[in-house]
Amino acid sequence: MFNLKKNQTSAETVVKNVLKIKKGERVLIIANPATSNIAQDLYTTCDKAESLPVLIYQSEKTSFDNAEPAVIAAIKSAPDVVISISSLKLGKDSEATTAPYIDDSGKKYDHIFDYLLDGEKSIRAVWAPGLTDDMFERTVNIDYVELAERCKKLGEKLSDAVSVRVTSAGGTDILVPVEGRKPMDDNGDFSKAGSGGNIPAGEVFISPIVGDGKESGCNGTIVFDGSMTFADGDSILQTPISVKVQGGFATEISGGAEAKRLLKTISDAESRSLQMEKKGELPQGQGEIYKRNARNIGELGIGLNPAARITGNMLEDEKAFKTCHFAIGENYDNDAPSLIHLDGVVRLPTIVINYKDGTSFTALENGVLKI
Repeated sequence: MFNLKKNQTSAETVVKNVLKIKKGERVLIIANPATSNIAQDLYTTCDKAESLPVLIYQSEKTSFDNAEPAVIAAIKSAPDVVISISSLKLGKDSEATTAPYIDDSGKKYDHIFDYLLDGEKSIRAVWAPGLTDDMFERTVNIDYVELAERCKKLGEKLSDAVSVRVTSAGGTDILVPVEGRKPMDDNGDFSKAGSGGNIPAGEVFISPIVGDGKESGCNGTIVFDGSMTFADGDSILQTPISVKVQGGFATEISGGAEAKRLLKTISDAESRSLQMEKKGELPQGQGEIYKRNARNIGELGIGLNPAARITGNMLEDEKAFKTCHFAIGENYDNDAPSLIHLDGVVRLPTIVINYKDGTSFTALENGVLKI
């Protein structure tokens, strides 16, 4: 699938092997001043490939900020490829948040980027929130054939699952219902319209069934003991954060200062959701839905990039071997909208996939991959 040339730069790998950008294709690169080195390398490499790159900068955006109107307008122009290299976030689409895009199946999208990628499938993309120069150099030039094979095998194991049990020595013990959910992967092959993912690549992930707040949905305890995403950035955890989950939603959050920081981010998302509805920035009735989903368990992911390690930068941390991660907030099936999607890493998990016929498969045992 991929032929990585010796001494090939990371930018060349992204342009030639991951996105397979061709002569004459329109490429939009969105960056912040802090990510200018990587953005410029990608621009220059696209230019050498005789594509038609455009590079646009905006100020750094947090989980709660809107992207600049010029950035949204540039994405609306529907280029062949979008590359988002942001120090934190791309930023929300204020227009689509108020009046979502709707595809032919009736699915709603609160960002033009998601609509073009997943709804219209007219663009392909790479997004890398938090990408650093060091990470770019270390984690991109990997064996993508091997990665794709791992993703495929693990995805197949999750395809017919009814639930997944995750435990760890750190205290995690949670049952995650996934029946009917489609596993997704970030295998580094973003060469076709409608495909996209992170650089660095390397995970398989799935959205748990949204719970009722009582019994259905995820139930148990997650103990984050690797790193965590907060509204203002990511951090390696000095003290584990324990999250009790009932009916699909986080009900109790405990630990040290970092647990309080997580709770503040969630609380801010809850209050902002109601404020946005009052201001007309969310459709009538959506404020309560967004508020509720600020505590939703929106993702279970498994890291598969052998070059990734836990550094305190979630873009890399969630791809690391011997880890899994859960997200609090919005999911990837577009049935739990929220202002936040906060990833947290669990070290050395045991992950058991359960099937309808009563059988099971252990995908990871104390962090060791079994496929």
